[in-house]
Amino acid sequence: MSKFSKKSLIASTIIGTLALTASNFASADALKELQKAEATTFQASKRSQLKINSIYEQTIELLGEYRLTVDEAETLSQYNDHIQLMVNDQLANINSLEVQIAGIEKTKQGIVPLMYKMIDTLDKFVELDIPVNIESRKERVANLRDLLSSSDVSVSEQFRMVLEAYEIEANYGTVFAAYQGELDLGDRVITADFVHMGRVSLVAQSLDMKNVWVWNNETRGWEALGDEYLKPIKDAIAMARNQLPKNLTKLPVFAAGAK
Repeated sequence: MSKFSKKSLIASTIIGTLALTASNFASADALKELQKAEATTFQASKRSQLKINSIYEQTIELLGEYRLTVDEAETLSQYNDHIQLMVNDQLANINSLEVQIAGIEKTKQGIVPLMYKMIDTLDKFVELDIPVNIESRKERVANLRDLLSSSDVSVSEQFRMVLEAYEIEANYGTVFAAYQGELDLGDRVITADFVHMGRVSLVAQSLDMKNVWVWNNETRGWEALGDEYLKPIKDAIAMARNQLPKNLTKLPVFAAGAK
C-alpha cells in the first residue's frame, strides 16, 4: 500500500470516528430531550390524576349530600303529610264544635224556660209535701230563683243546681233521720225534736219528752198523740241519731194523700 493510501485510510478513520462521536452526541441529546419530555408528560399525568382524584372525591361527597337531601326531602314530605292530616282533623273538629255550639244555643233557649218551670214545680211540691226541714227546703228554692237571674253562672251550672235540688228532694223519701227545729202548733211555737221515716211518717216530741205529735198531711196540721207513743217516738229519735241500734218501733202514719 502506498503512503497516500495509508494516509487516506487514517484520515477516513479519523473522520468516521469523529462522525460517530458526533452521532453519539446527537443521540445523547435526543435521549435527554426524550427523557425530559417523558418527565414532563409524567408530571402532567400526575397532576391530571390528582385532579381526577379530587373531582372523584368531590363527586362522592356531592352524591352523599344529594342522597341526604333526598332523604330529608322524603322525610319532610312525610312529615308535611302528617301535619296536613292533623290540620284536616282539627278543621273537622272546629266545624263539629261550631255545629255543637249552634246546637247549644238552641238548647239553651229551651232549657232556660224549662228550669223556671222545674223551680215552680219544686216550690209547689215543697209546699204540699210533709214539712221535713221545711225552712231549708224553701230557702233552697229561693236560692235557685236568684241563681237563674245571675249572669255570673253558666246555664249548665244553673241546670246542674236545679237537678241537684230535685235529687235532694227525692232523698227525703228514703231517709230515716232526726233533727231539731221549730214546731208551729198554731197557738204557739216551741222547739222540738223531729224524726221522719221517708215521707211515710213525720212525728215530733217536746224537749221535755212529755208531749208528742204527728203530722197529718191531709189537714196540713199537727195532731197530738197519746202517751203510748212517748217511748216509741223517743226510741225512734235515738235510733235515727245512732244512739240506739235500729229496731222495730211503733209510729203513727199520715202520709201525703192519706184519708
